[in-house]
Amino acid sequence: MSIWGQRESDIRLEWGPEGVDALGKDCAVLIIVDVLSFCTTTDLVLGNGGRVLPVRWRDQRGETEAKAAGAILAGEREWTLRPSSVTEIPSGTLLALPSPNGATLCDGAATTGAEVLAGCLRNASAVAARAARLAGGRPIGVVPAGERWGIDLHTEAKTFGPLRPCVEDHLGAGAIVAALDGYGRLSAEARLAAIAAKATKIPEALAECSSGRELAAAGYGNDVTLAARLDTSSTVPVLRNGILEDL
Repeated sequence: MSIWGQRESDIRLEWGPEGVDALGKDCAVLIIVDVLSFCTTTDLVLGNGGRVLPVRWRDQRGETEAKAAGAILAGEREWTLRPSSVTEIPSGTLLALPSPNGATLCDGAATTGAEVLAGCLRNASAVAARAARLAGGRPIGVVPAGERWGIDLHTEAKTFGPLRPCVEDHLGAGAIVAALDGYGRLSAEARLAAIAAKATKIPEALAECSSGRELAAAGYGNDVTLAARLDTSSTVPVLRNGILEDL
């Protein structure tokens, strides 16, 4: 029995694509957490009545297939990976949203056979409640996406640097784990994230962390503000047939 799957626990947590692989073998539900910014943007799109098609980063085939399905590729219009760009997206829009972390992990998690949800701070409690219902007492895996060193969103480079565990996804995952209180036994990794989320002033932490400072320096401070609003949304993005919908 592998220790990496945290099989002694009902609520498990591990990072990035390796976390998807480790937890997806046994968990009934996988919750992908990418606070800045894929899962926050997804929450806002679905909250306005739209849908999101996650696309692996720099995947030309995936982008072509998204267009063939009638999706609007992020960046073709005013809608992008930035949360503030989609606050008024029209109902009914199917937005193909590439990202190196959240979208790529959602696509990978879909191959595990688990139910896949996209969680963030805004919808932490709503996502936790749906995960508990879908899992029905079986294990739940929470996967903070983390960031990647060396990725430039504005270039065509396809290289991925090593994983950078980040404050915002640790807190987002912790808020979801905390909302699963009473579901079952927490792994040490999940318990630590929940303690951090409960003990932290989240808006201040997101503004002060490296990711938040990077966005603010680029003039996108409002994206951080939108992402830091804990439990302001009841939207639950569930992956069905490759598309995240509020079902």
